[in-house]
Amino acid sequence: MNVSQMQPLTAKELEYISDSISNEEMLLKLTSAVSVISQNAQNQSVIMNQIRTHENHINQLTQALTQHQPLAPTQAH
Repeated sequence: MNVSQMQPLTAKELEYISDSISNEEMLLKLTSAVSVISQNAQNQSVIMNQIRTHENHINQLTQALTQHQPLAPTQAH
């Protein structure tokens, strides 16, 4: 979808995306901490997949914000 077909995000949607990014960052930190203490190779594989998943989620959410940025209203100060 190109920018001309998108609608500006609502304040509620922006808040949801911001909260989602914060949650994904927290999960990424926790998962990374677990990876340091895990000694099991199978667990390490699962943990690394989870780390990649959280990184992808953060990237997708950030990309959504970036794509909508041109639609954001501007305010005069």
